[in-house]
Amino acid sequence: MASLKSLAKDTAIYGLSSIVGRFLNYLLVPLYTYTLESCSDYGIVNDLYSQSALLLVVLTFGMETTFFRFINKEERPMEVFSTSLMMVGTVSLVFLLAVLSLLPWMAGALGYADHPQYIGIMAVVVAMDAFQAILYSFLRYQKKALRFASLKMLFILLNCTLNVVAYVVVPQFLEDWPITVAYTFAINLVCTSTIMLCFLPELRQCPWRFRWRYCKPMLRYTWPMLVLGIAGILNQVAGQLLLPRVLSREAGRTALGIYGACVKIAMIMAMITQAFRYAYEPVVFAGHSDKNNPLLLAKTMKFFIVFTLLAFLCVVGYMDILQHIVEAKYREGLRIVPIVMVAEIMMGIYFNLSFWYKLIDKTIYGAWFSLCGCAVLLAVNLLFIPKYGYMACAWAGVAGYSTSMLLSYAVGQQKNPIPYPLGSIAVYVLLAGLLFLLMQHVPADWPLLARLAVNSLFILLYLAHIIYHEKILYHLRRR
Repeated sequence: MASLKSLAKDTAIYGLSSIVGRFLNYLLVPLYTYTLESCSDYGIVNDLYSQSALLLVVLTFGMETTFFRFINKEERPMEVFSTSLMMVGTVSLVFLLAVLSLLPWMAGALGYADHPQYIGIMAVVVAMDAFQAILYSFLRYQKKALRFASLKMLFILLNCTLNVVAYVVVPQFLEDWPITVAYTFAINLVCTSTIMLCFLPELRQCPWRFRWRYCKPMLRYTWPMLVLGIAGILNQVAGQLLLPRVLSREAGRTALGIYGACVKIAMIMAMITQAFRYAYEPVVFAGHSDKNNPLLLAKTMKFFIVFTLLAFLCVVGYMDILQHIVEAKYREGLRIVPIVMVAEIMMGIYFNLSFWYKLIDKTIYGAWFSLCGCAVLLAVNLLFIPKYGYMACAWAGVAGYSTSMLLSYAVGQQKNPIPYPLGSIAVYVLLAGLLFLLMQHVPADWPLLARLAVNSLFILLYLAHIIYHEKILYHLRRR
């Protein structure tokens, strides 16, 4: 129970920063969709950030998880930190020099020959992000959740403020101020550089000693994590990378703009999963020898599913309000939101299932599971994007994540069985599915308040089921 309490406390801190941060980032969605001239412009933003997400996984090559695995079992943790930081820093620097030296060619190959500065700026940003990923992991290892959250919040607040200034404030005073996506990338560079300066205390703590005796086993452990990470991020962004390349460039960027804007509404699931991962990973690795660890994994899986389903119902139930996050021309894509959220829940379940092979140093299993899921996702995208556009991207995510999830569960229960309460979980899934279907049949011509009231009743029914069956009130009274 102590581990669960520690997990809950850290998740609350990480979660609060993620919730507030995502909320502020949500403000950028209406900012962009209401100010940028076309859906295609917002498609450019989504395209380059999708490419950056993939590159970030390559440049960190699984070292975040590898860092936790080794720093908790080696006698000199600071040398593990130093070696990890220098490995990622070297790879990031080589990448950055290569991109800048080949910038005109790379910009043309990616479809941005007219704007090579976009590629150059994002290359600098993603190189710094990769380096900072190890620094953020170090804060998590030190259990400095508040400093971690503060730096994340500083980045988000600065980013949001500068975007508002560039897209809203300055145009009020300068009529000829051009509205362009270039500001988005320049502002990101400023914010990332600011956070790098804030990491000076951690950089001073680093002994800056590279140890080959750590490097070789870390690389053996991490290369399957790299494969797993690439497959995992492709599961998230493959559709966004393919849309402007399978369809014609303009049609693809327009579809990507619509898809990318509506996906932001569904990202509450990514927010919950990310906050959970930040807190959960250090706890599990630190206590991997605890005989109660399988029970912790089983209980955590159940409550992860229970509360992500609650979040799913809240988003769907209040879609009449949330739809105003995006400008009217983007709202045709709102039908993808429930589908993307289901995919994100499956991704979270897959993350929970992944610990069985991470804890026994068999990360190769994760690589194979993720590759299988990625292959399914890519096949669905390539086959169906030409006909169904961004709807194919949404369903491809469900297909890919469900493949990885089911494979990990099936093999894991044979290699390292964990007593997941499948019956109880199934009841919650069926109840949430039933309530979702009922919400979809609330008449669209009813007044807004009536629809919201009915959907709120459905959400309260699900919440009441949680409180009653998990005996939450009983546990609160005992405390």
